[in-house]
Amino acid sequence: MAVDRDIFGIAGPTYLIPVNWNCEHNRRSVAACLVQAVYVLERDRQLNRQSVEALASPWWEFFHFELIRKLVDDADLSIFGAIFEFNPPSSKESSADNAPRFVIAFRGTITEKETISRDVALDLHLVQNGLHRTSRFTIAMQAVQNVASVFPGSMIWLTGHSLGAGMAILTGRNMVKKGVLLESYLFNPPFVAAPIERISDERVKHGFRIARSVITAGLAIAMKGKGEGSNERSVAEDSFNMLSAWTPYLFVNPGDHICSEYIGYFQHRKNMEDLGAGFIEKLATQNSIGDLFYKALGWESEPLHLLPSADLIVNISPSPDFKYAHGISQWWQPEMNLQCNKYRYS
Repeated sequence: MAVDRDIFGIAGPTYLIPVNWNCEHNRRSVAACLVQAVYVLERDRQLNRQSVEALASPWWEFFHFELIRKLVDDADLSIFGAIFEFNPPSSKESSADNAPRFVIAFRGTITEKETISRDVALDLHLVQNGLHRTSRFTIAMQAVQNVASVFPGSMIWLTGHSLGAGMAILTGRNMVKKGVLLESYLFNPPFVAAPIERISDERVKHGFRIARSVITAGLAIAMKGKGEGSNERSVAEDSFNMLSAWTPYLFVNPGDHICSEYIGYFQHRKNMEDLGAGFIEKLATQNSIGDLFYKALGWESEPLHLLPSADLIVNISPSPDFKYAHGISQWWQPEMNLQCNKYRYS
């Protein structure tokens, strides 16, 4: 879940003058820039740039936000997130009524010596479905809860990139369980599974997906049949059904193997229903082979990539390399070729 090392300049969608908060492209761009702000905040800290927020502040001030809190990891003292509050000018444009009051943003991995050890360790926790057991998640969750409880009814956005998108998914899922649905913008969210989407042959790819669904569903039935965690299975199903009301925006690039599997994950569900195998896929989409393995060993596991509903936005514009395909900067570009699909679980 690495990040582009060359994103720390002063740039961004300066063409957004003013922001049209009714426009989904403008909203996406602002969310991406606030994630970028967190990256630059941490870079300012690492380079000991002492002026007021140094290079980071233009990334939120341009859109009339104020930085009200930095989220700091207690393990390495790095800034991994931030809370921004919208403070428009008095003569605000009418569309500002649809702007968020607060945005809570999380960065991804920074491969610099001050952060790489901690960030890579968290990447491994994410791959093992154990991000919820980390102190960084505890800090993030408390921050989100505090904002939501102190300002009930306010429009609050969650946003993150790569590892930060995983953090946003986890906090968003937990808020759903508390009855709070937060608008969420998730850029290049990690999908912890074999990257079948990278296979070029459509028939082979489809065959692999069917096989994985059958195996996953079979393992889930076997565990339930043996009475191993049968109560856990019903709780898991209830939790999955509850999550279906939450529809985060997922922004993925087919050239990024870290997130591209979301494309096949949602399309395969529809394909299985068309084949009359909806029951198998309903079981498979609530579980992962890795999750079932961990639970068979008695480990607590929460696979983040299993999402019931989402608006999936795919950037099919040409990407020169993986670095760009996984980078945050693509998401505020003025001209992109995007494919958008809405997936709702029932």
